[in-house]
Amino acid sequence: MRRLLCLFLCLIALPASAQQVSVRTWTDEQGVRWTETTTVEVVDEDSAPGSDRLVPLSGASSPVAGIARFGPFMVVDETHAALIAETDGRSPADFRAMLATYPGIAVLQMVDCPGTVDDTANLAVGRLIRARGIATEVPAGGSVRSGAVELFLAGATRHAAPDAEFAVHAWEDDDGRQPGDFAASDPANAAYLRYYREMGLAPQRAAAFYALTNSVPNEQVLWLRTADIAQYVTLN
Repeated sequence: MRRLLCLFLCLIALPASAQQVSVRTWTDEQGVRWTETTTVEVVDEDSAPGSDRLVPLSGASSPVAGIARFGPFMVVDETHAALIAETDGRSPADFRAMLATYPGIAVLQMVDCPGTVDDTANLAVGRLIRARGIATEVPAGGSVRSGAVELFLAGATRHAAPDAEFAVHAWEDDDGRQPGDFAASDPANAAYLRYYREMGLAPQRAAAFYALTNSVPNEQVLWLRTADIAQYVTLN
């Protein structure tokens, strides 16, 4: 989901599901090598009566129509864009190119957002969103997961429908270490707190939200609704 982590988007005990796994590695500015593994499952609704939630596979066709596409960003109209896929190392350049071509974009819609394959770039996109004063919006039925949560937090204003869902969990490095294996002041932890504060969270809320993301281990996932997120960040 983020820089310095190995993330699994895991759905526990789901029947008859298809699974896609992607793995990436990168080296951070301190020369430490990290790995991120993303596992996404699709539930077979015929074998799970009453369940109508789909967690799309990475690369699935976007349900968002638009007038132009820049990497994972779809331009919906002159003032709205949508995040429709995972971000990667090219995403900051894609985002800048989109804004250069459509400078009136004021809202980033987040319909079905799986996360990132390059966290350093993902956080750079978040800072660009914040610097340009762009709002983030999750519509009814929207799903924001892993690194995409950081982008939602970047909104100058943030709106999420009551039934929107968010997925968070702890990161893990190549040596199997998770946030609790580091001191709170260690750069591995401080980087996230600094980012959240840059996104407008007060120090106590930043710390509380980071603790929430780390309340489940990397191999699990904590699903949240809009009301849960609203306890930690200001929504509009």
